[in-house]
Amino acid sequence: MTAGLDTTIRPSWTPCGPPKAALEASSASWAGDPEGTGVAVNVPIPDGHADTPLVPLASRPDRSFPVRPERMAAPILWLLSNASDGVNGRRFVANDRDPDLPVAEAAEQASAPVA
Repeated sequence: MTAGLDTTIRPSWTPCGPPKAALEASSASWAGDPEGTGVAVNVPIPDGHADTPLVPLASRPDRSFPVRPERMAAPILWLLSNASDGVNGRRFVANDRDPDLPVAEAAEQASAPVA
């Protein structure tokens, strides 16, 4: 899982941002490696500050609109299902997903090329 651009380049967030940027850039490269094998490389991201106890309350940014961990469930479950066969090299933004749309349409709406 990676993060949005604002997190990857935020001052003083070196332990968090640059590694996530590197992970997404690497994922773009890795997506081409298994071509023709049925293996896919995709990146799910919350696109917002995750509301999780892993981040200490004192260091959390504005939590007015936190992304609940369960918001990530639908995109990840879809990526793990046969319905996503052939989908490769994409990033899926959970906060952009419309839960009222059919699953495949919601995935398409909330995706873009990785990196």
